[in-house]
Amino acid sequence: MIKKIALIGFLLVSILDIIGIAFKIESLIYLFKPLILLSLLFLYSNSVVDRNKWYSTALVFSFFGDVFLIYSGDFTFKAGLISFLVAHILFISIVIKRIQKASFLKALLAAIPFFIVLTGLIFLIKNALNELLVPVVIYGITISIFGMVSLLDYSTKKTKESLWMLFGAIVFMISDSILAINKFYESSLFFEIIVMITYVSAQYLIYKSMVCEQVEEAELKSFAN
Repeated sequence: MIKKIALIGFLLVSILDIIGIAFKIESLIYLFKPLILLSLLFLYSNSVVDRNKWYSTALVFSFFGDVFLIYSGDFTFKAGLISFLVAHILFISIVIKRIQKASFLKALLAAIPFFIVLTGLIFLIKNALNELLVPVVIYGITISIFGMVSLLDYSTKKTKESLWMLFGAIVFMISDSILAINKFYESSLFFEIIVMITYVSAQYLIYKSMVCEQVEEAELKSFAN
């Protein structure tokens, strides 16, 4: 029952924030955007028995990233970038621990599509980045690595948890790519809406992966007994 209420709460605050963006209602954005990750953390806490501390910490850093990015300016953008950078490093560490077998060739092949997208994106927005070029490139490399290890994990195991994580990584990269285009290339209200829809979707997909991981572990233990 609590899990259903938590899921409804997560969906509700996400929708209200998107409405705030679509209709430029700042009060809705300031009120509900910080609640998105807090509600997801509450949902996760009520979906599993043993919480993954690294994932919980990643959600906390994502929360701070959301708060910083509410405000305009280079300082808050950098602070938000750093917060999400830490979150992605934690996501990467979670996925790396899942990978069982991987050759250098498989890792290389998994990296190619994500780094092609990153290279194209940087080429598109580089003239507007100025002093933000290095931080954005570092962040872009990090999220590309997140996509790479997620694809590598799925290619070796093909489990539900690895599939959800791969979808989450891909949608996260789509969201951040559109955000970068919106900020540094061509600003559009449509882009802002799509950024938030894909961001919320990505966070939920990663949550699904973490829940599936614990379910699959419980099933294996039950089968072993």
